[in-house]
Amino acid sequence: LMVWLRRTTHYLFIVVVAVNSTLLTINAGDYIFYTDWMWTSFVVFSVSQSTMLAVGAIYYMLFTGVPGTATYYATIMTIYTWVGKGAWFALGYPYHFLVVPVWIPSAMLMDLAYWATRRNKHAAILIGGTLVGLSFPLFNMVNLLLVRDPLEVAFKYPKPTLPAYMTPIEPQVGKFYNSPVALGSCAGALLTVPIAALGAKLHTWTYRWMAA
Repeated sequence: LMVWLRRTTHYLFIVVVAVNSTLLTINAGDYIFYTDWMWTSFVVFSVSQSTMLAVGAIYYMLFTGVPGTATYYATIMTIYTWVGKGAWFALGYPYHFLVVPVWIPSAMLMDLAYWATRRNKHAAILIGGTLVGLSFPLFNMVNLLLVRDPLEVAFKYPKPTLPAYMTPIEPQVGKFYNSPVALGSCAGALLTVPIAALGAKLHTWTYRWMAA
């Protein structure tokens, strides 16, 4: 019974943190979820989302020691964001107004790295973190290509949470870099590994706190 209670408590913790991490992601700059700003600020979006996924996913994957926990964590984040998307839709905004990030495939790669290395923490940090950073921009660009013209949505439905000076502008893709996906993947791969290491360290601190 105690084992079952501990397991249940672990998964409830995952639900709570996944929900809160989704809120933190939105509140850290909710405009990146909107179609127009996610398109024009794709690199910033990719880095912030992949690091947010990595720190929480590896924390709870190491907490439970079960490969698959990272995917579970990402699934909860996805469901919660779809609820937010549904709320905007209910307010009269179009279906494409809010775009849900594709977290799950990247989290599956982290789970795979953890499982394939026989639950090696350092491999999960290095290999899993790199895979998350590299893959996240790829999956999300495919997701964006399926969205109706972002600028049409941006100008037709101005964002109620944005000040006037942040109104959508024509994106200048190509002037500073030719491929936002490549830049996002490179930046994500470099930054997601140390952030994943931070998540692993938080896991260690949690166990020390529980043992105190």
